[in-house]
Amino acid sequence: MFSPLLFLALQAAAGPQLPVGATPEARYDQCVDAATTAPEQAEKIAGQWRLVGGGFLARQCLGMSYATRQKWTAAAEAFEQAAREAEVAKDARAANYWAQAGNARLADGDTAGAGTALDAALASGALTGLARGEAQLDRARVRVAGGDLPGARGDLDRALKDAPADPLAWLLSATLARRMGDLTRAKADIAEALRRSADDPSVQLEAGNIAGLSGDTKGARAAFEAVQRLAPDSAQAKAADAALDTLPPA
Repeated sequence: MFSPLLFLALQAAAGPQLPVGATPEARYDQCVDAATTAPEQAEKIAGQWRLVGGGFLARQCLGMSYATRQKWTAAAEAFEQAAREAEVAKDARAANYWAQAGNARLADGDTAGAGTALDAALASGALTGLARGEAQLDRARVRVAGGDLPGARGDLDRALKDAPADPLAWLLSATLARRMGDLTRAKADIAEALRRSADDPSVQLEAGNIAGLSGDTKGARAAFEAVQRLAPDSAQAKAADAALDTLPPA
């Protein structure tokens, strides 16, 4: 005898259901929406979709759900698997998946793995515009971690052309210029970062560092005090406190 209640219970236990007859694009949209709002549900959707031939789209959605939960190693592995499957299918989206894998590896502290993935993303030539700029920005971070400052400079210069609206690109460029002793470039780039994100304590902290090295004590003090106001309990505020102690009295 058919039991509606039993049927509903079994359906619920089976997890979220993919829409019957849905196109791959519709399934992908459903999965990605869940990846950012209900990542545990998205993992189930992606897993179910993979069983019925979801391929690299399902794997990429799985990676996004892991990234939302900051499960960086799992996210990177899913993105890398998606990239390899997309390459086999000769789909240009493989480059985007490699870039996502590189970003996840960076978040996980695996700079070697990040560099490999980002090299693959950029070598394809398929990335354009903002996506290419963000990948170059991430690769610059990898090169700084490895001590390759000239290589990082080249990547950052290219990132600034492709992603000029990103305050992080200007911040990292200013920081790199300071580390390389180019205070003129550092001051110009931190001014751009401040114009885009003056409420970011990291930007204000770097502005203080550059002002201090340039002999602008008043500007350095103002920037460090801004850090304290913006994020009083942060690591940036502790660094600003220490820097303020090195400045002469106002």
